[in-house]
Amino acid sequence: MDFTSEQLRILENLRVAYDTWAQTARQIPDGRPWLAWKTISGKEYLYQRLDRSGRGQSLGRKSAETDALYDEYRGRMDKREEALSRIKQSEVKLHELARLYRAVHLPMIDGMPGAILREADQRSMLGSAFLVVGTNAFAAYELEAQERFATGLDSTEDFDLTWAGDSRIAMALAEGTRIPVLDMLKAVDETFTENTERPFQARNAAGYEVEVLAAPSVLVSYPSTERLRPTGLPEQEWLLKGTQVEQIVMDRTNMPARLVVPDPRWMGLHKLWLSDKPRRNRLKIKKDRAQGEALLRAVAAKMPHFPLDATFRGMVPDELKPYLPQPHHGDPAPRSSRSRISVATGR
Repeated sequence: MDFTSEQLRILENLRVAYDTWAQTARQIPDGRPWLAWKTISGKEYLYQRLDRSGRGQSLGRKSAETDALYDEYRGRMDKREEALSRIKQSEVKLHELARLYRAVHLPMIDGMPGAILREADQRSMLGSAFLVVGTNAFAAYELEAQERFATGLDSTEDFDLTWAGDSRIAMALAEGTRIPVLDMLKAVDETFTENTERPFQARNAAGYEVEVLAAPSVLVSYPSTERLRPTGLPEQEWLLKGTQVEQIVMDRTNMPARLVVPDPRWMGLHKLWLSDKPRRNRLKIKKDRAQGEALLRAVAAKMPHFPLDATFRGMVPDELKPYLPQPHHGDPAPRSSRSRISVATGR
């Protein structure tokens, strides 16, 4: 069923409110290093706190130089407190929108991916650096189609990102700029650590997994200083093609997050290919196939701006051609014996 005018109104208001929130969040000065005066033997010293346990190191006795350091710190903290106050005001509006969003049953994601996405967005890591792939992407596709079609296919206990390798990011890397994925994850949950047996994966104390994937063509631009190390997977090349989809979605903690995901046509074909991939986790195959079929049906019926026309079909490599939906007219496309879709009938 198509989204109602009320649902569309809520989504537009959510986008505006999220953009305001995110812009303010990006402007919050870092609260570190923490500085404080400490009196020792009747003399004042400026101390930098190193961690939350209270460990610190002296920056020297009170002087014009340490006074200047402390004044700069206080000015930064005053700006931080002002920005945090504006954030709280924004969140009042967001929580009200969350109540309306839930009431009209719009697509949602879980709290952990929502928190990761907000942190990544504040660090400008979405779109040009990373795309969200896998099940978490389907909320964005439902919003793009303005129709619920993935209900029951959107549960997941992990989070997948693929390295997009944007040239601007590669240039920043050449200039020595880091994009520390693990640091970003630790800002969300400090128990995240890299899995030494699977270097592309981080896991927190609760067992929640985040995997970083990459296509071979962009692996060369991946940060050499990053502790999470993806292996080049040829099938990730398909997810870099076409036009990205960007949507704002609510998570189940009543906070919004920005999803930037691959072109739905390529994601649908990719999911069907995965359902036939040798050595694929057998527990995921049925869901892969159902997701791929549902997404391509939605593309054909609800996303005319992503045409499954002759031009697109001409770009599809041989290994994905068996998964193309059958066209309305002309010769039928080759079909997999296990994954078949008809655009006309939806079967």
